[in-house]
Amino acid sequence: MNKITLFLLSGVLIFGAAACDGTAKTSSDAPRTVDGEVENPRNVEETREDAASEIRQNQLNSDIRAREQRNDLIGDQTDRADSDLESEVRSKLEANIPRGKLTIDAEDGVVTIAGTVPDQREYKTVEPLAKEILGVKEVKMDNVRVVKPIKSE
Repeated sequence: MNKITLFLLSGVLIFGAAACDGTAKTSSDAPRTVDGEVENPRNVEETREDAASEIRQNQLNSDIRAREQRNDLIGDQTDRADSDLESEVRSKLEANIPRGKLTIDAEDGVVTIAGTVPDQREYKTVEPLAKEILGVKEVKMDNVRVVKPIKSE
């Protein structure tokens, strides 16, 4: 019986690890990895509508607050897990750049961002917003492009 339980538990853990792709995305059509490409980068209306909803804004802010409170309890605010950095930077960018299609990856405090934003003004805000998150040491944006959106009718 113990062997079956161990086997089932191991299978669940392996499946869970394989299903997690290790990046955070501001929209469902952001690239899967920081080396990937955005599908339909000029179509930003659905992305903007989702990020601009009041419910989504509350979720994003709650996510950031919860992670900060958890880090307050366990010690150094600037010593963050990579997954926490990815999630907090994603939330910050999604809330403030609602038409962006960005993917965020973090490793040892270095945050790599890829994807598209609709204009130069939003491009210039990506790095400062990411650096607002405690624990972010450096931001790399080599794969962030400005792509003008399709004008809605």
